[in-house]
Amino acid sequence: MHIRVDIKRNDTVKVLTGRDKGKQGRVLRVMPDAGKVLVEHVMMVKKNVRPNPQKNVKGGIAEQESSIAISNVMVVCPSCGPSRIGHKTVGSSRVRICRRCDSPLDK
Repeated sequence: MHIRVDIKRNDTVKVLTGRDKGKQGRVLRVMPDAGKVLVEHVMMVKKNVRPNPQKNVKGGIAEQESSIAISNVMVVCPSCGPSRIGHKTVGSSRVRICRRCDSPLDK
C-alpha cells in the first residue's frame, strides 16, 4: 500500500513518539511503500558486520539508523518550529507550506 507522503529527503523532522521522542534530524530516505522514513541519528541500532577486505570494511559491531513510521515524525518549519504541512498552488507548481505561519517549506 502506497501512503501519501508530505515529507521529502533532507527535510528536518522532529520525532513525536517512541524511544527517541523529541529528537530532531535530517531525513536521509523516504520509503512511501512501507510508510517509513530514515532519520539521521534517530532509532540507532547495532548491527554485526562481517569483514570484507575487497570493500575495505572492518568487521565488528556497527551502529546505523533504523526506519521510523512517517506518522511519528513532524516536519520542522525554519521560522516557527514543528508544524503540519499544507499545499498551495503558486503559478503552475504545487508548493508545501507551513500550516502555522503560511511560509513555503520548499526552496
